[in-house]
Amino acid sequence: MTGFGKHTALYADKKITTTIKSLNSKQLDLSTRLSSRYRDRELPLRALVAAEIERGKVDFNLLLEDSGNSDATAQVFNTQKMAYYFSQLKSFGEQMGVAVPAGGWFEQILRMPGVVQAEEDQSEEIPDEEWNIVIEACTKALAQLTDFRRQEGAMLEQVFKDKITNISALLLEIEHYEPERVQRIKERIEENLSKVSEKDYDKNRFEQEMIYYIEKLDINEEKHRLRNHLSYFLETLQGEAGQGKKLSFIAQEIGREINTLGSKSNHVEMQQIVVRMKDELEQIKEQVLNVL
Repeated sequence: MTGFGKHTALYADKKITTTIKSLNSKQLDLSTRLSSRYRDRELPLRALVAAEIERGKVDFNLLLEDSGNSDATAQVFNTQKMAYYFSQLKSFGEQMGVAVPAGGWFEQILRMPGVVQAEEDQSEEIPDEEWNIVIEACTKALAQLTDFRRQEGAMLEQVFKDKITNISALLLEIEHYEPERVQRIKERIEENLSKVSEKDYDKNRFEQEMIYYIEKLDINEEKHRLRNHLSYFLETLQGEAGQGKKLSFIAQEIGREINTLGSKSNHVEMQQIVVRMKDELEQIKEQVLNVL
């Protein structure tokens, strides 16, 4: 299920920004992007997110910036990267016969990514007050995401109810055509029988075949099971959390009964109604993937 949450908090001269977004997924797939100051706290942060979100493809970001309320953040050189770039440039220049620029490679090295960085507090210990603010920011961002997902869940619930109602209404439409359907079948049988002499067939065998034929075309049992499945879907929808898989299974059973109705109906208008039922059900199947 999709969702988004963001919260920004201030601590001293720092701005702590937490963003979290989620997309639908069958299990929890959590990726994190943390400021280097909080990188060693990744495990408790992941546990915090996992405790709130059961599943979804989740991107969690925790960034630390200068709040703008203090002097400009000092810039520092990453001497390890500078030494690496110098070694590479020098070796490549020698191999390719490229002359060393006036002033050496210093100007080129300064343009390399990661050479000049904002100085960040790298102290090992994070004060409790700061960490509490971080946790609060994460919690509020998660709360926003949860509210977002609840709103989407409420919309999905209404979609499911509407689709189930539409299928139920279509099932009633099918019943309107049943007397006509039975009459057509009866007339067809009588017409064919009028062309056949009693001497040409075994009466007992004929009765057995007729019973089999009538049972094969009877859809009362399918209608009864379909009504039960529709009711059970709505009942499950109102139940406890974590019913996504169960709703998916019920939707499969609904589809099975609809398919059987279509194959047994032997009536153009009824088959058209079955197609409309399938369309409604397909929309349920698409959306039920977003339910936990």
